[in-house]
Amino acid sequence: MNKQLSPKKLRFLEFIRKFTADHDRAPTFHEIMRGLKIGSLGTVNWYVKELKNLGVLERGKTNAKRALTLTDQVFGNELPLLGLIAAGYPLEAVENRENIAVPPAYVHPDNYVLKVKGNSMIGDHIEDGDYVIVRWKSEAFPGQTVVAFINSEATLKRYYPKAERVELHPRNPEYEIIHVSPADEFRIGGVVLAILRLYE
Repeated sequence: MNKQLSPKKLRFLEFIRKFTADHDRAPTFHEIMRGLKIGSLGTVNWYVKELKNLGVLERGKTNAKRALTLTDQVFGNELPLLGLIAAGYPLEAVENRENIAVPPAYVHPDNYVLKVKGNSMIGDHIEDGDYVIVRWKSEAFPGQTVVAFINSEATLKRYYPKAERVELHPRNPEYEIIHVSPADEFRIGGVVLAILRLYE
């Protein structure tokens, strides 16, 4: 049965991943609350419980509040398929708890796969039904193709930061540039590394 991994849950996982990498330990619940500006420990507990149920987060038996670990580890030459991403207009990413085979060079615990829906990136040879391999990152260089979260929706576009805004460029003249203002909630959820096309 498909379960939803919303942008907010992805953001929660991303915070734990980055904090652990930066501090060589998992964050406490209070640190998560402060870092993500969550209003209560109860909400943090809810996220942990939900993500445990989805199978993407583990909570250790000892000193549990410091023992949160992500479980989206690769198996053989596979990566987790986290769902659909729009290459058109923003669409919420939906989790599909599956794994997909990838070339060995792309097997890494920080990588995951999304299936593309839409054709706004056909100029970069990313077509509807393709799969993209993504590296978890919260920053990108200008011109890179990124998974972008805009006001709790997700899309796949080229990233161009400007002085007071961000532009997300399609690679299809039939689609318009998405202009992200300072008033919008905006985060990068990863950078595209490769495209997979499966033939049956």
